[in-house]
Amino acid sequence: QVQLAESGGGSVQPGESLRLSCAASGHFYTIYKMGWYRQAPGKQRELVATMTSETGGRKTNYADSVKGRFTISRDDTKNTVNLQMNSLKPEDTAVYFCNADGVFASPTQALPKIWGQGTQVTVTS
Repeated sequence: QVQLAESGGGSVQPGESLRLSCAASGHFYTIYKMGWYRQAPGKQRELVATMTSETGGRKTNYADSVKGRFTISRDDTKNTVNLQMNSLKPEDTAVYFCNADGVFASPTQALPKIWGQGTQVTVTS
């Protein structure tokens, strides 16, 4: 069983920064893509940023709303993914979920997409 554990959420003022971290644990062969999604009250869950593994070319994908402010990074050796969030805005307030996609238990056995429990980020003055 593969699990994701997030940390780093909190409450900050507009313009400040936060860093989210997520670590994958359990038995798996590789994870192709890891990233972050968020869900604000009354809204659908949306993509924030994702990154593929080194063997997958380290491809990144960012939501337009966070480009230039958020930076995703990943350490395949530690199975972690981080999200550095700078210049935070009130509209960034949401629960942030870590996600692992393309998880393989073996070279030929794919597992379902995995979600973390979520961590709250609140940006308010």
